[in-house]
Amino acid sequence: MLSPNRARFWIPAVVIGLGLAIGAVLLNARDPGSGASSPSERRQTTSAVTRRDFVRSIRIAGTVEAVQATTVSVPRLQGQGTTTMSLVITRLIRPGSLVKPGDLLVEFDRQDQLKNALDRRAELSDLEQQIKKKEAEERAARARDDTAAQAAETALTRAQLDMTKNELIPKIQAEKNALALEEAQAKLAQLKKTFDLKRRAAEADIKILQIRRDRAANAMKQAETNANKMSVASSIEGMAVLRTIWKSNTMAEVQEGEEVRAGMPIVDVVNPALMRIRAKLNQADVNELRQGQPVTIGLDAYPDLSFKGRITQISPLAVRSTMSPKVRTFVALVEVLGSHPKLMPDLTASLDVELAREPGAIVVPRDSIRYDGEQAFVRVSKGSSFEDRPVTIGSLNAHEAVVKSGIQEGVTIARNVNVKAGR
Repeated sequence: MLSPNRARFWIPAVVIGLGLAIGAVLLNARDPGSGASSPSERRQTTSAVTRRDFVRSIRIAGTVEAVQATTVSVPRLQGQGTTTMSLVITRLIRPGSLVKPGDLLVEFDRQDQLKNALDRRAELSDLEQQIKKKEAEERAARARDDTAAQAAETALTRAQLDMTKNELIPKIQAEKNALALEEAQAKLAQLKKTFDLKRRAAEADIKILQIRRDRAANAMKQAETNANKMSVASSIEGMAVLRTIWKSNTMAEVQEGEEVRAGMPIVDVVNPALMRIRAKLNQADVNELRQGQPVTIGLDAYPDLSFKGRITQISPLAVRSTMSPKVRTFVALVEVLGSHPKLMPDLTASLDVELAREPGAIVVPRDSIRYDGEQAFVRVSKGSSFEDRPVTIGSLNAHEAVVKSGIQEGVTIARNVNVKAGR
């Protein structure tokens, strides 16, 4: 409860405050155009009607990639037991370096490959000497066999001559001559058969050595090729970009002294003078695009940079979206006209494709247009208030509209005309 002295001061103050609030409400009700504006008018802004070129465009997103690029991977070694072999990087180019064809990009430790090549060369030399020795032994054995065969033929000829005397000599001697002839014939036939088997066995031994020699020669060539693969040079002119690899539960660039497995990409060489954008097109927009259309390119990472470009290729086949099997997307390639040190692969880009241009058109913001049925209106400034004026609308884009008739250049119109009070 208030004391009587304090109540004498509080009651008049409350009465005066209520009277001022009622007066303000009555004043706003009598003259809504004067004093404070309504919430909808407070949120309205104005814009001047201008005459300029109207452009209707489509915005698409894409990724920057190099037209000329090559990837250097860890070489895959030839030979047995080399498929899972890891290599150690001994020299690696610095990221961002400019290279020319033939410049060294990466070099691996080649000691194992050189040792393997020397071992295979020694094995090849030993096998060649074995082949020469075997061939010499075979020539000596063939000469001995030929001498033995000649002696058997001579004995056979002598036995045949002795057989011609059988009519003049005793019968027992004639039988001995017949037996000698049979023995000479059998011995010669046996020698020929034995010598044939010996020749075939010797040829087989030499063939085995030749196969081993060829394998050793192939292994030596593979080892020498592996040693040459330890140095990788650039095949094109451009900029070196190091790849990131998974190590110690994180992604990081490769470094000198690390072990890398075969087939792993480690360095990209890109030509920064020739870049393009690979963009995905919505199936609803692809019919409005064609090759040769001009494109304005912006980089999401560098908003201040802008490039000109043109569409060079549109894929005729759609790709199914990962979000929904009913949605299809098309791939478009956009050539970038110009270059910049910050224009690098894998950057995301936004592309504005110009579809149509109307020069010297009266352009107004789309949020300044109000529709009543099919009739369009804009609120034109007239003194301290606005009045609705019917207009005829032409082309539209996402933010602006062309007015064909109804207003003139330079007048002031209200924006956000569809904003309702209290919102």
